[in-house]
Amino acid sequence: AATVQVRLVVPMAVVFGPGAVPGDLPRPLPFRDVQEMEISVNLRSSVTSRYELSYRSTTAREEAALAAATAREAEAALHPLQDTTLGSLTVYVVPKASSLLPQGINVYVGKHRSALVRAGGSLAALQARLQEVAQVMSFTASSVAAALSDRVPNSQLSPDARRYLKSSLGYEITFSLLNPDPKSHTVDWDIEGAVNCYVKPVLDKLSLVANFSVDSQILYYAVLGVTPRYDKESSSFLLSAHSLPHVINPVEARLGSSAASLYPVLNFLLYVPERSHSPLYIQDKDGAPVSTNAFHSPRWGGIMVYNVEAPASPQASLPVQVDVDMARVMEVFLAQLRLLFGLSWEEVPPEFLLESPGNEGLADWELDHLLWAHTVENIATVSTTLTSLAQLLDKIGNIVIKDDVASEVYRAVASVQSAVAELSLGHLHAAFQASKEAVTSSERAFFDPSLLHLLYFPDDQKFAIYIPLFLPMAVPILLSLAKIVRETRQRKKEPTKMD
Repeated sequence: AATVQVRLVVPMAVVFGPGAVPGDLPRPLPFRDVQEMEISVNLRSSVTSRYELSYRSTTAREEAALAAATAREAEAALHPLQDTTLGSLTVYVVPKASSLLPQGINVYVGKHRSALVRAGGSLAALQARLQEVAQVMSFTASSVAAALSDRVPNSQLSPDARRYLKSSLGYEITFSLLNPDPKSHTVDWDIEGAVNCYVKPVLDKLSLVANFSVDSQILYYAVLGVTPRYDKESSSFLLSAHSLPHVINPVEARLGSSAASLYPVLNFLLYVPERSHSPLYIQDKDGAPVSTNAFHSPRWGGIMVYNVEAPASPQASLPVQVDVDMARVMEVFLAQLRLLFGLSWEEVPPEFLLESPGNEGLADWELDHLLWAHTVENIATVSTTLTSLAQLLDKIGNIVIKDDVASEVYRAVASVQSAVAELSLGHLHAAFQASKEAVTSSERAFFDPSLLHLLYFPDDQKFAIYIPLFLPMAVPILLSLAKIVRETRQRKKEPTKMD
């Protein structure tokens, strides 16, 4: 396949607060600097990261904002003063003794596109810290490798890379309530209110990445495919980690077909165990109970077990009315949604403090993190699709390429070139939009019905089809021709009569 050559440019402003300027600056402020690094993915993909740093001192308004009592207040005051272009970063360097950052914390990452960094004394120490900040807030070598996972040998990929969802123009999210024992439990859940309150703000923010549709369903008599083990000590039922993969297939058969969907489907299941298996707890690999009583499956979704308190008296009338605590459930499902999109905070260095994104579910820089990864993945996908199409056209000599297919191919090539060019200018939003258009055009061309290779037969197959049809007709014709030839020759041999 074609080589993907991409340069990812991150515009980064480094703003020194009073008393935070290192003594060994090479020249007086303001000045610019560039740091370039090769991200080695594989032979078919060359990715260069380029951080364009502009160093300057704080303005009077920024200085006033940095005098706030806490890092959160300082970030809120600084937000209107900074460049909020997608993909750009602003790092404010505060003095070593600053009380804005708690003890032992050297970097505070806000929920917008800025961070506060404790001065490291020398410029080299500061630059090492800036590089860590840039990697957390934009992209890492592992996130680029995950985006190019189709082109990378599995041995080089981290286990997380195979967990993330592939880039798509849209996603369908299905929330399902599984009530296997409706005789014992009448379960009510305010899914509409919960989606509006908890899910909608997150999807509104993610709408830049893709289109989302949300639906919900209640399934009765749908059981897990695994019988839980009874534990005498805790008088409860347990699902062990190794049995969890076997839970999904039987449940999926009841969920409704995702085969009809154009886009990847994310399933979030809330399971209320039947009375005979209550309470039911999930154990991790070490046998300890999982605090959320939930688990997630890579690129598929997640399941949460919701235990119902047993009625105080055994004579209590059945079914028991259950009102689901949606705040607790949605907290788990949104955490699983973040995991599926690769927005986990597991790789963050220990001296970093990350501000919770709050009701929006993801920070502005996390949105950028997704856009970087999806843009690179889209460019690679288009490159692979067009290469496959070219190989198909080479194979079939007599294929007919219609004008609209040709124009889609030209449009895909132009869009992917535009995406690469915009990335090298540091314009993340424009690059992502161009990469999405390139994917749409390349797939339209690749899946055009006129290019179905089954419509075009190799010559040997044509002979194999037509000879049985023409042979019976050809035999008498050939015999007649042979007879005519024979008679003509005989006539020539006969001597001409002379009077």
